[in-house]
Amino acid sequence: MWIDTHCHLDAAEFAADRDAVRAQARAAGVGLCVYPAVDVNTLEAVRTLAHRHADVYALGIHPLYTPQAAETDLEVLAAAVQAHRADPRLVAVGEIGLDGFVPGLDLARQVQIFRAQLELARAQDLPVILHVRRASEQVLQQLRQVRVRGGIAHAFNGSAQQARAFIDLGFALGFGGALTYERATRLRELARALPLEALVLETDAPDIPPQWLYTPAAARAEGQAQGRNSPAELPRIGTLLATLRALDPQTLAQQTTANARRVLGLKAPGIPPLA
Repeated sequence: MWIDTHCHLDAAEFAADRDAVRAQARAAGVGLCVYPAVDVNTLEAVRTLAHRHADVYALGIHPLYTPQAAETDLEVLAAAVQAHRADPRLVAVGEIGLDGFVPGLDLARQVQIFRAQLELARAQDLPVILHVRRASEQVLQQLRQVRVRGGIAHAFNGSAQQARAFIDLGFALGFGGALTYERATRLRELARALPLEALVLETDAPDIPPQWLYTPAAARAEGQAQGRNSPAELPRIGTLLATLRALDPQTLAQQTTANARRVLGLKAPGIPPLA
């Protein structure tokens, strides 16, 4: 069995066939998906999905959604986390973090909302699911100041030194579609060299399509659609990582599943055991 530790099945791209997409992934061996919210408007959607498909969810405000976040949104989020804290399918505060890649985002505003969510996670004794894009050092600085129960650094693409810093703070590192590109030599070397116990797998579906689904910009300009990523792609991504590490896929599946269960605390009653 595999765990997709980061999947946005609530996204509009899945509106026409959401249940079929999840069924296809389950048939491929993806036993559990983690659905992170991105703003207060998706809190109930991810919770409903998790219960419908026997999956798990996280509640949070994504850094890309901080510009439109109202002053009361943190209160709404805190109330939702508190209301559902006893729900065994609520496993983290997320997707939260900092983004230094998208132009025009107010870093101070991001930090304010990120820090408040770290404090919420600490108060509720929940791990966090981190968005870290060109902001590893700033995220690590906040994590050192507001200690939480660890969690997952989603779509990790930092240095080996930064990877070790996250691991030392109790985090696993998420690898997904970006790993499948042959030109991603630095990322592949990192995934090969890191301790196996520090790795988890993800798709970030419908985003970050693996290489076999990617449509080049020139082809998109001519009207060819981008391939839609889905959680069913996870076993193929995992098999590639297993090849990089000279492991059989079943061994990798078992270890990354155990890693995800450890960092997200997937031992509560109501969460089905996975092979």
